[in-house]
Amino acid sequence: MDNHFEQPSLPRQKFMLRLRLISWVVLVAFLMLVARVFYLQYYSSDYYSARAENNRISLLPNVPDRGIITDRNGVVLARNYVSLSVEVRPGQITDIAKTIEQLSSLISVSQREQKRFRRLLREERYSETVPVRYHLSDNEAALLAANLYRIPGIEIKARSFRQYPLGASVAHVIGYIGRINKLDVEDIARRRLVANYRGSRHIGRTGIERFYEVDLHGKTGYQRVEVDATGTVKRRLHNEPAIAGNRIELTLDSGLQQVVEEAFGEHKGAMVALDPNNGDILALVSQPSFDPNLFVEGISVKDWRALSQSPDKPLLNRAISGTYPPGSTFKPFMALAALETGVRTPEQSIVDPGYFKLGNNTFRDSKAGGHGVVDMHKSIVESCDTYYYRLAHEMGIDAIAKFMGGIGFGQRTGVDLHNEVRGVLPSRQWKHKRYAASARQKKWIGGETISVGIGQGYNSYTLIQLAQAVAALANDGVMHRPHLLKRIIDSQDSETKVPEKPPPLRFGWQQEHIDLIKDAMVDVNIRGTGKIPFANTPYSAAGKTGTVQKYSLKGAIYDASRIKEELRDHALFVAFAPADEPKIALAVIVENGGFGASTAAPIARIALDYYLLGKEPGVRKSTKINRSEG
Repeated sequence: MDNHFEQPSLPRQKFMLRLRLISWVVLVAFLMLVARVFYLQYYSSDYYSARAENNRISLLPNVPDRGIITDRNGVVLARNYVSLSVEVRPGQITDIAKTIEQLSSLISVSQREQKRFRRLLREERYSETVPVRYHLSDNEAALLAANLYRIPGIEIKARSFRQYPLGASVAHVIGYIGRINKLDVEDIARRRLVANYRGSRHIGRTGIERFYEVDLHGKTGYQRVEVDATGTVKRRLHNEPAIAGNRIELTLDSGLQQVVEEAFGEHKGAMVALDPNNGDILALVSQPSFDPNLFVEGISVKDWRALSQSPDKPLLNRAISGTYPPGSTFKPFMALAALETGVRTPEQSIVDPGYFKLGNNTFRDSKAGGHGVVDMHKSIVESCDTYYYRLAHEMGIDAIAKFMGGIGFGQRTGVDLHNEVRGVLPSRQWKHKRYAASARQKKWIGGETISVGIGQGYNSYTLIQLAQAVAALANDGVMHRPHLLKRIIDSQDSETKVPEKPPPLRFGWQQEHIDLIKDAMVDVNIRGTGKIPFANTPYSAAGKTGTVQKYSLKGAIYDASRIKEELRDHALFVAFAPADEPKIALAVIVENGGFGASTAAPIARIALDYYLLGKEPGVRKSTKINRSEG
């Protein structure tokens, strides 16, 4: 009976036990909550206050204006101008397609611009805004401004754009800028320059724009602004202005550059002109050229295909990246090598029958029947091949390679441009390495030395190497490194920084040897192969013609009229003037131009006349720098 009445107390005991457990859990949770509140309120208040402030305060970059580039006379080669663009803030838009559709109802947005916008939207996720249309007209800007309230997330911005006033002229030197891509972002991060490139959309791609990117870019500033929940700027709290990029002044004479470009006409080729006294590059021409303005905001597929697939290779900088045999312009250096190594004296002469035999091979002179009795002076003036066939055989390939390598052939000059190539300085060692896989091919053959002696065979050099060697000869055996930078002018205080130059190389050639070569080269333009293009010059000019075969005639007579243009000989000419006190030294090549005296020498004459006498065969545009340009 008693047990029967005690049974109801068991559920009550279980209930009370559960109640106590729940109470403890609630108490512990409450204590934890109190502790957390206490921790947040007293120990982490500064941290979370800062985070809250950051949600309200935002930093926006002030992108610097890129530094301008001028030639030695102040002619502007690259500058900036301001234009309006309409841009989208992706973070404030839920339907991008609808926004673009609304924009298109107000202003024209082409399919190419829409495609570019979508690409930028993917590539520039780090940007606050993404441009849809550049270069708005005044009417378009006004129409958009009146309708901004209808299209959330868009704004009109004044942006700085790059411009190359001379277009295709000097394009291979100045280069161009292009939009920053993924690889650029990685490189910028690797160099710890992320903060300085925040907001920047462009970077130097080629030429001076790339080589001096650090100086041209400038320093990015910032604005501290207050924003609302949508990211809209409500007020500006602080502004740190950007510092514009420095001004780059080049050694180039853009007038000389344009004169030479016009002189080339439809011909392909290159010219490099130097001041032999200091290595200043006065002109660096590569024809055909291209318009760098096409690349600034992204080149179209059509334009890119036209440039990249053209058989004329307009994107190739022939002056530093094209390589050519030097032909007979090599002969003055062969003669100098013979004098300096003691292989020949000036008085030693040969009887030229019009050919040279080596074993079963016959190497023919360009003049049928030969030049008769030929000494060193005459060998240069009349460009006697036979003289240099014999000389090369006597010197041997290793001695030739040692001397020519010493004056820069087959070596990069170190010019302040990217993509300079070495070319080929032939030697036993070079051939052994080049044809290492073939025991038969890697062996040097005596007949190969004969061709090298007249600047043919395996010889293959850049035009800037040839110009550098000519400048060293003009400067009595003192060689300066070719360079384009004259000075950097600081954008803040106009302080001028002149680049430190490496000391010149002094070859220690005997002056009597130098004078002999110079005298012969002067005679080239008086009674030799350059006499017609250099007739009646009011100054004394030294020169040497050269003609380079594109393919072997195999005993046939060369007739340009029966040969396809792309197979015709290259024409070369080197010169310096005035001969007694040289101010300019140059090298010219006209691809498929035939004889050096017929196409290359006249271009050299035009260049020398312009630089020394101020003669201008045509009227060209020039843009002088003024204070309003940034």
